Amino acid sequence: MQQVFKRPISLKDVQTHFCPGCHHGTIHRLVAEALDEFGVQGRTIGVASVGCSVFLYGYFDIDVVEAPHGRASAVATGVKRARPDNFVFTYQGDGDLAAIGTAEIIHAANRGEDITVIFVNNTTYGMTGGQMAPTTLVGQKTSTSPYGRNQHKDGAPIRMAELLAQLEGVAFSARVAVNNPKNIIDAKRQFKKAFRYQVEGKGFSFIEALSACPTNWGMNAIAANERVGSEMADYFKLGVFKNTDNM
Repeated sequence: MQQVFKRPISLKDVQTHFCPGCHHGTIHRLVAEALDEFGVQGRTIGVASVGCSVFLYGYFDIDVVEAPHGRASAVATGVKRARPDNFVFTYQGDGDLAAIGTAEIIHAANRGEDITVIFVNNTTYGMTGGQMAPTTLVGQKTSTSPYGRNQHKDGAPIRMAELLAQLEGVAFSARVAVNNPKNIIDAKRQFKKAFRYQVEGKGFSFIEALSACPTNWGMNAIAANERVGSEMADYFKLGVFKNTDNM
């Protein structure tokens, strides 16, 4: 029989520890497939942040550097400048990248560092207790917003893909979701574009992936998956916000 589906070479053969319904596993696969397609596994260095993304080293068969909270893009900048022939990407959550790491991501993007940033947005601090994040939706209840996010007091959720797309140093910025087959197919296409920009030395590329967090949302896996496609995607619109190939 012909094998039509298999584990990407860049992924380790291990059992997932993520909560049922979490989208990290799907996103991991898309990242690994892109690494395999471009044949860069052997020279790839991943930079993991603090949060659920910290487990990058346990799933990817690549070299991984652990960065302090929020500093992944700064660490990746140093790695890429020291080893320009390596493929370097970060894997960060919204509490990490859009909160404590705001300065690092904005300035790395503005400088046009030749790295790829993968931003997993589940609108909450997934590992550390489910606190309100910069991407938490208005009205969403978290451990630090028990009555729901109040836009008057807390501000509006930050749309990182659109924000970074305005910077001159950014070559590619997109937002995807992995909640259904159609979106997964598109996400796979966008991940490859983001990786191709670095492979071809075209500058900073950014891809945001909307993700479910059933545990901290207080939902079952099915309800959380549906929330990504309705409530989250309604505010965080899917699409490509900057693609210098088309400019």
